[in-house]
This record gives sequence, structure tokens and C-alpha cells, in this order.
Amino acid sequence: MRSDLILRVVAKLLIPFMLLFALYVQFHGELGPGGGFQAGVIIAAAVIFYGLIFGLPATRKMVPDALVETMVAAGVLIYAGVGVAGLLLGGNYLDYFVLSHDPVHGQERGIFWIEVGVATTVSAVMLKIFYMFAGRGLDPDDS
Repeated sequence: MRSDLILRVVAKLLIPFMLLFALYVQFHGELGPGGGFQAGVIIAAAVIFYGLIFGLPATRKMVPDALVETMVAAGVLIYAGVGVAGLLLGGNYLDYFVLSHDPVHGQERGIFWIEVGVATTVSAVMLKIFYMFAGRGLDPDDS
């Protein structure tokens, strides 16, 4: 598909809107349907769409394996870090109320960071799965 001009142009037009929609879902998650999991899947879908159109080597240059693996760990650490921060501030694990001077703001802040951690981990795991399956049968020098 790398030689199909129409697909390449459409992909370059759609991917930024896909990522923008993922941000909308991420930031609107505590107010309505959506959140970290859905945003992470949409982010991964945009990168996978890029990979299907432009090829796996180009995708791995754009989002390298080392970055994907770092994102998996970073998302888990963000999630766990919110819980530890609650403990250090005198609350229970994942008790958001102690994260700010006002319990409502603490709740908003905690949910936001939990959702960021989930989105980071979910998008990275989806990309890692894609890389593993798409890379099967390829010569190691090609990827």
C-alpha cells in the first residue's frame, strides 16, 4: 500500500484528527463516556493506521520500540504514583481527596493522572502487540 497515493494523503489528513479525538476522549473522560482506556486505544489505532499505510519500518522510526516499552512502564508508574502520593499525604492508596487543599480538586487531580497513566499504558501495549504480530516473518534487518 505504500505506493497508493490516495491512501497516503487520506492517512496524513485523518491521523491528526484521530489523535485530537483521542485527546478529547481523554480530557472529557471524567465528565462523560470515555477516559484513559478509550483514549489509549484511539491513539494506538492512529499509529497502527499509519503502520498499515506506510509500513512497519516507518512506524518503528516514528514510534520506536524503546519508546513503546518505556511508555508501558511509565503508565504503570504514573498510576501507582498517584496511589503512593495519597499514602504519603496521609490518605489511603488511591485516595484522591488528599491530593489538593480541597477534596473536590483532589478528586479531579487524582482521576486525571490515573486516566493519563491508563491511556499511556493501553496505547503502548496495543502498539507492542501490533509490532510483535506485524513483525513476524520479517527479516530482522528490515525492521
